[in-house]
Amino acid sequence: MSIDKPEISDFESVDPAPPSNEKDISRLRNTLVDEDEKMFQRMRALFALRGIGGVDSVEALAAAFSSNSALLKHEIAYVMGQMQDNNAVPYLIERLEDVNEDLMVRHEAAEALGAIGDRIALTTLEKFVNDSEPVISESCEVALDLLEWVASKKLEYVD
Repeated sequence: MSIDKPEISDFESVDPAPPSNEKDISRLRNTLVDEDEKMFQRMRALFALRGIGGVDSVEALAAAFSSNSALLKHEIAYVMGQMQDNNAVPYLIERLEDVNEDLMVRHEAAEALGAIGDRIALTTLEKFVNDSEPVISESCEVALDLLEWVASKKLEYVD
């Protein structure tokens, strides 16, 4: 008996749902923000937006940060980190700074900021590296190191 392995995305991750075949960003956004839609369909929209990329996709993803689902918001932050699009930085900073946000979302926002490698996030990450919540302080510590590493790799690429 052979078991099919999950499909690896272009981002070298195994995702919890395959991306939707829909290419219309507006329709994907509507699915993503629809609190009555099944989570599986919302995840499919999320991964389709990641694959499309660009500022419109980032804005569509960020619109769902108002969701009631911490799981969905965590995945949004994660894919924003994978996309490495600087347009996501302000949205991720906002999630990290919101002390009323779920810890899982704040943690992932910090790590995504590190993955993007935009030094604009340095001040925010440094501000929360001493947070009273260990998951936040440790995530920011990791993110600071990751940000420096990613930024140095980007410089190597330019050279």
